[in-house]
Amino acid sequence: MVERWHQLPLDHALSRMPSVRVLVQSLADRVAGARGLESRQVPDLGPAVVMDQLAVMVHDLFVTEPDADPGVVAEALAGIRRLL
Repeated sequence: MVERWHQLPLDHALSRMPSVRVLVQSLADRVAGARGLESRQVPDLGPAVVMDQLAVMVHDLFVTEPDADPGVVAEALAGIRRLL
């Protein structure tokens, strides 16, 4: 997915950013909740960085919730991949 993202024309990536950011934010909110913290807005650093943010949030989710269902996360990632 990351490789495909970096191959997208900029206008196409920009049009898909909102969907990716929703997933990044939902993962961040879940991680914050699991840590007993308030949710904070993930900064919009643009299309060049959003896949890194997504990778970090997926990693953080599984560190914070080792028993998280990988199938649910994979389904969310597959949904983003289909949009690309």
